Amino acid sequence: MTSFQVVRMIRRWTGCKKVGHAGTLDPMATGVLVVCTGKSTKQVSSLMGLEKVYEGVIELGKATDTDDLEGRVISEKEVPDLSVSDIEAVLNQYRGQIDQVPPRYSALKKNGKRLYQLARQGIHVEIQPRKVMIYDLTLLDWQFPCLYIRVRCGKGTYIRALARDIGQQLGTGGYLKQLRRIRIGQFHVDKAWSLDQFKTLITEDESIS
Repeated sequence: MTSFQVVRMIRRWTGCKKVGHAGTLDPMATGVLVVCTGKSTKQVSSLMGLEKVYEGVIELGKATDTDDLEGRVISEKEVPDLSVSDIEAVLNQYRGQIDQVPPRYSALKKNGKRLYQLARQGIHVEIQPRKVMIYDLTLLDWQFPCLYIRVRCGKGTYIRALARDIGQQLGTGGYLKQLRRIRIGQFHVDKAWSLDQFKTLITEDESIS
């Protein structure tokens, strides 16, 4: 389910016309999504600037056209027996402020059109790199052929692109196999409502609407 579909559902349940989210989640991703309704939608821009924490799985040896699990495999390479020090040497290149080229399949616009729309039409466009901040990049585990990572980053960072670039730098290619957003600013996934819980609260307590 996309972030936009979640917004539409909440709009329908609450009857509130003004509903927005503070930071898109890819359809394959799980985790916390901050949703604002009514007058609180004025806070969306400032909330989107908060740092975010993700946990993800990068599978090495394959690259996809979307840089994640949902894409078409476009290349495959053998994965060598990498050591943790080999991996850390590459990860260290992606800590701090980096230049990142967004995925071809993303909601960013080029000449008034979404990049994913152009990609689906087979139109190749040059995507300029953007500066993003990686405050922390931790290798949680290395289980061949997958890297388990935690990323604390700033606004505009694509974890899919990070997975792609790490795979390329390791010489194997890579794509994002799993992604979970743990935190946005002070909003932690452990304290988040599921959609079912939210719907039940809306149904049982009219004051929430």
